[in-house]
Amino acid sequence: MAIVLVTGGTGLVGRALEAIVKQEQPESEEWHFVGSKDADLTKLNETKSLFEKLKPTHVIHLAAMVGGLFHNMNNNLDFLRKNLQINDNVLQTAYEHKCVKVVSCLSTCIFPDKITYPIDETMIHNGPPHSSNYGYSYAKRLIDIQNRAYYDKYGCMFTSVIPCNIFGPHDNYKPESSHVIPGMIFRMHKLLYHDADTVDKEKIFTIYGSGKPLRQFVYSLDLAKLMIWVLRNYNSIEPIILSVDEEQEVTIYEVAEAIAKAFAFKGQLVCDTNMADGQYKKTASNCKLRNLLPDFQFTSFEDAIKISVKWYIDHYEEARK
Repeated sequence: MAIVLVTGGTGLVGRALEAIVKQEQPESEEWHFVGSKDADLTKLNETKSLFEKLKPTHVIHLAAMVGGLFHNMNNNLDFLRKNLQINDNVLQTAYEHKCVKVVSCLSTCIFPDKITYPIDETMIHNGPPHSSNYGYSYAKRLIDIQNRAYYDKYGCMFTSVIPCNIFGPHDNYKPESSHVIPGMIFRMHKLLYHDADTVDKEKIFTIYGSGKPLRQFVYSLDLAKLMIWVLRNYNSIEPIILSVDEEQEVTIYEVAEAIAKAFAFKGQLVCDTNMADGQYKKTASNCKLRNLLPDFQFTSFEDAIKISVKWYIDHYEEARK
């Protein structure tokens, strides 16, 4: 019996993993989803206590201090220190408990700022990351270094996945720390449901920045299916990008259009070009994934946005905001 510990298990990806595991009901696996209320993973003693209690054989490591562009820009030191502490505690404790496998979650935003596109797994360390999120990026890059070091010294099967931008039910909608899609969903809902002083056709929804940057977005339940496949079948310490295909890239303006359509918003979309855009693009190649899983079907972006918006409307009271 495999005992799978999911750190950060109460967040966006953890909840998606839990939903897929409930659908599958695997007989040979016992899954435990833990959040910050169960253990503070920046503290080694609490990390050790968690492992001693659950005795995992496998770990999906999602726990991290995360946030959107503006939160990162203002807190690079905190993102660096807290993520270094969490990652070191989890990996070292997993080694001490002789865990068979650890799958850690990285991000496409950790790649060098100046790079040729599309990005692939070999380019992680080819230059400094974008200045807006260097604290988070360097902490996440070091997971890849640690995985290699644990393999070289002890033969540990510690690996990592690199998803593109993730969205879906149970996201973080807090305006000061959310990513672009949940941030827009929060603001669109507020505009339609709480700003009752104007009729819908006269309402204006503001897109932060020019609306031109390009992004690949992966629906959280699609990512969960892929991460479970990695846990069971991908046996290499080399990172693997888990992303939609390159042709599924969309502009931030198109994201706003999809969200507006899902909310049946009849007002105007206006770009505030005084606000920062971040990186113009970070197109990732999923060739490695496609070679291993050629037939995997991603949920269409528009359908996934509809599901995500409906979830937020239906679960407004308990959503993280």
